[in-house]
Amino acid sequence: MKSTALVGLDGSVDWLCLPRFDSPAVFAGLLGTEEHGFWRIGPAHAGDAPPPATRRRYRGDSLILETEWDTAHGTVRVIDFMPPDDGAPQLIRIVEGVSGRVPMRSAMRARFAYGRVVPTVHTHAGRTVAVAGPDSVWFDTEAETYSTSQTTYADFSVAPGDRVAFTISWQPSHQEPHAVPVPEASLEATEDFWLAWIEHCSYDGPYRDAVVRSLITLKALTFTSTGAMVAAPTTSLPEEIGGVRNWDYRYVWLRDSALGMSSLVRTGFRDEARAWRDWLLRTVAGDPENLQIMYGLAGERDLPEAELGWLPGYENSVPVRVGNAAAKQLQLDVYGEVADALYLAGRWGLDSDPDSTQLLITLVTVLETQWDQPDEGIWEVRGPRRHFVHSKVMAWTAVDRAIRLVEAGHAHGPLARWRKLRTAIHQDVCARGFDRGRNTFTQSYDSTDLDAALLMIPQVGFLPPDDKRVIGTVEAIQRELSTRDGFLLRYTTAGARPGVDGLPGDEGAFLLCTFWLVEALATIGRLEEAHLLFGRLLRLRNDVGLLAEEWDPHLQRQTGNFPQAFSHTGLINAAWTLSRYSAASRGIPAQSATGHDLLCGAASLGGGLL
Repeated sequence: MKSTALVGLDGSVDWLCLPRFDSPAVFAGLLGTEEHGFWRIGPAHAGDAPPPATRRRYRGDSLILETEWDTAHGTVRVIDFMPPDDGAPQLIRIVEGVSGRVPMRSAMRARFAYGRVVPTVHTHAGRTVAVAGPDSVWFDTEAETYSTSQTTYADFSVAPGDRVAFTISWQPSHQEPHAVPVPEASLEATEDFWLAWIEHCSYDGPYRDAVVRSLITLKALTFTSTGAMVAAPTTSLPEEIGGVRNWDYRYVWLRDSALGMSSLVRTGFRDEARAWRDWLLRTVAGDPENLQIMYGLAGERDLPEAELGWLPGYENSVPVRVGNAAAKQLQLDVYGEVADALYLAGRWGLDSDPDSTQLLITLVTVLETQWDQPDEGIWEVRGPRRHFVHSKVMAWTAVDRAIRLVEAGHAHGPLARWRKLRTAIHQDVCARGFDRGRNTFTQSYDSTDLDAALLMIPQVGFLPPDDKRVIGTVEAIQRELSTRDGFLLRYTTAGARPGVDGLPGDEGAFLLCTFWLVEALATIGRLEEAHLLFGRLLRLRNDVGLLAEEWDPHLQRQTGNFPQAFSHTGLINAAWTLSRYSAASRGIPAQSATGHDLLCGAASLGGGLL
């Protein structure tokens, strides 16, 4: 909830930004080599690097990682966690002997500024500290340490019952050192925190374990100081291995965070939704006319994009980018996602807030003059602007939600004018964004291309699921955008030549879109097929239940930034929808089976289960 440490199967932390998700990395080996920073703990090995772990797991419903090795000398466990308290960001690693006596090694090489700056390392009152400019990282352990080749080592062994703790903590370099950490007390407090937090979960369907892990992941990606949720804690993990589609996701997309908070609030987590709403109001402030599609963790507006030429990239995928130029794009769909999230927060029990209601009304007022403009769309194309159908549908969604608030007496607005606007957008999309010959909506006006984002049409209530145009769109997308595994591409890329998105190369199946397909199949009555597809998606998760952005159908591996909030949001929503439609198919009353997707879909038809 401050930053993220990515731990490899070999016990190496190869990515950690301090003190925030979007700070320069202290360990950047993930995007380069060990020369760019790492911290590895594992069984001592002749080749220095230990073999992959025998097994890993999270401890119960927590974010405490337990990694175990079975060796010729015995079994050892490394317990990794980051305390979710208000103090300085810390990473704590406790080595525990399980059986036998296992020789162990800790090797830590801190490099600041994404591996570019070598710090000064010295001792202070028996503690090791690495300093570079405004930053310092303190390394605390009771094990004996030594330094060589600009790396801090500790060699030791553990038997059953032995526990040896290591901690790194960040603080500004000009401040006096903080107190020495107490790892065992922090471990107990961390476990208590996660167990208490997950008790608020209201989801009790058949996919509870997967949903809980995804909820914990979304919580972990939420910056505790402001309530903002990052899209992912990494930058430049490639969508195509060796390709150029490498982006910095350590920021707050209004779309991603709105959908993520909708997932949290519908499963019982109102405090997170309230904190996000407060962040949104502070960030947009009095300037909704210049709404950006993304911001920094505290609402920063300037996110300049740059390339880090000294990093060779993940598996030689370059360039490595920090910042994101898409912050200045026009993406009309964000108005709809934000409006829907604010509307749904109230429907799911969040206390009413006149400021957020007024923001929704103001956003629709802005949309009145912008909805018919071309934009860069949900996928942030770096090619020419287009009249993307999904953008128009989400503009319709924003207007629709504002109308509902006014009709319910929760807001004031030009009801008659907005009803005409809602009808005008609907008619425009159906006339210009629909291919009658193929019976499918298209990616953009005057185009024959498809786009998986069109699966949102029934989810937001633009058309009911039993409309022939919806069914035709779902079937066309499944037919034309599916990989051999049955997972969905966002749209068709152009290979070596820049296509609709203005970029060369290809990408894998987009996991969020495939979760959308699960929901779409359920809504059009293909429930058994939806469950089967969902089961295949669950098998793509890594060994501890985490998902990246995409799935490479050729290499059969996850790709893109990791873990991806969008993917885990899609998992939660798909599980939720499957549970509701499964309940409805068993004859449970419609109101019990109705929620976000079904509720919105019923709006224009007078309510009821569709």
